Amino acid sequence: LEGAFALVWGVTGRRDLGLTALVNCLTNPLVNMGLALGRLWGWPEAPVVLALEAAAVLAEGWCYARTENRIRHPWLFSLCANAFSFSCGLLLQMLF
Repeated sequence: LEGAFALVWGVTGRRDLGLTALVNCLTNPLVNMGLALGRLWGWPEAPVVLALEAAAVLAEGWCYARTENRIRHPWLFSLCANAFSFSCGLLLQMLF
């Protein structure tokens, strides 16, 4: 989803799109594992999700800001891409 969002954002080039895919491959499993552990340990879901998503936004934004790429407004891109992905996940969860 974030790769599709990157295209809409205007991210072009194999290197920049590859960076988007790479940072998501790094953060997505960690967020999901953290959520699973939080559920296992009985922690309240909303604060866990908020903390994990915030950490993903920060980690991805840092990666975008610190690498040589042509992604405009890397921190805002990270926030918006993650919000889009999270919103799609909520929508799918409500539908199914």
